[in-house]
Amino acid sequence: MNPNADKLWQAPRWALAVLLAVLGMLGPFSIDTYIPAFSGIASTIGATPAEMQQTLSAYLFGFAFMNMFHGALSDSFGRRPVVLWGLAIFTLASLGCALSQTIGQLVLFRALQGLSTGAGIVVSRAVIRDMFPPAEAQKVMAQVTIYFGVAPAIAPIIGGVLFVHLGWHSVFWFLVAVGVALFAANWKLLPETLHEEHRQSFHVRHLLRGYWDLCSDPRFLLLALASGVPFNGMFLYVLSAPAFLGDHLGLAPTQFFWFFILTIGGIMSGARSSGQMAGKVAPKHQIRHGFLIMVVSALVNVVANALFAPNAYWALWPLAVFAFGWALMVPGVTLLVLDLHPERRGMASSLQAVIGSTANGVVAGVVAPLVMHSTLALALTSALMLGVGLVAWIWLHRRWPEIGRLVAA
Repeated sequence: MNPNADKLWQAPRWALAVLLAVLGMLGPFSIDTYIPAFSGIASTIGATPAEMQQTLSAYLFGFAFMNMFHGALSDSFGRRPVVLWGLAIFTLASLGCALSQTIGQLVLFRALQGLSTGAGIVVSRAVIRDMFPPAEAQKVMAQVTIYFGVAPAIAPIIGGVLFVHLGWHSVFWFLVAVGVALFAANWKLLPETLHEEHRQSFHVRHLLRGYWDLCSDPRFLLLALASGVPFNGMFLYVLSAPAFLGDHLGLAPTQFFWFFILTIGGIMSGARSSGQMAGKVAPKHQIRHGFLIMVVSALVNVVANALFAPNAYWALWPLAVFAFGWALMVPGVTLLVLDLHPERRGMASSLQAVIGSTANGVVAGVVAPLVMHSTLALALTSALMLGVGLVAWIWLHRRWPEIGRLVAA
């Protein structure tokens, strides 16, 4: 924690949470905004559904790759420069997407978007721990998740309206405007939270030692799997939204917002509950409650899809409950990750994001196209993603039972 933290931000804590949440939401916002325009983009540039899916996977793999370095760069050069450079590159990449005329150009610039957007979510986590002790950090992390949840809820609404009235290019012109606004806001407001004495040497040997320390620590890997992979239990449905919502549930693009409102409502409610538990309930108990809720909702989802024909009136609710469970447990897991190696919080945040976003990329490019044809296949795959994280948490709990036992001060 920065010893001068109380002097770096004089405004209310919620205002910093809003600024960091907006940074963190840029990644999912740039996905969800253009999903309603999938069919229009495909018909205009002559792309197949599989090629359109690659615009998602290119973005996600670019996101995963660059996340290897965002945190390490912020540990060495500071949090602020990494955020500002990331926003500048995102804005230029969005401009490239808006001007794209072929599927190849769109895939290229989507990959460039992915390379840049990770800076916000990775560095924002490190900023929170730079500024606050554990209990306060969990409360801020929960606030960030609440505000973060607003973006995916409104993104498909905005994308659907822009697509219907102005065409798909307007979606990316809108993202250009978002990038410019965020760059200006962070240039003016974001403080440098990494203390000079905490900066790490930017030498290859030193960096490799840091990567090795984290990647060879089974506690870190298990925690990263526990937080990152279950997210794909609901993200699978986001990636499959055109098929799931349009083909299976019969919703129009302008009606996709019902799915996002319910899911993001679950995330916001879970995050709020997580913040209320901070400093009162031991992290491991909070995480256990989150997993239990996700297991029950995933089983209900599988059974319902096995017995009944898909219908929008019931098919969206298990996903909202799943989202609640994930948001309840993930702030606690994230703080446990960041505190395993306090001198490498930026790098730890990076590698945690790499594991999660690599899983996202595999789901987008390989898994989703294979299972989106069936609601039962989607439900079973979602439960499988949860199972990976659950096994990781149980393994960690049995091998290192002391982790997360104490209530954060």
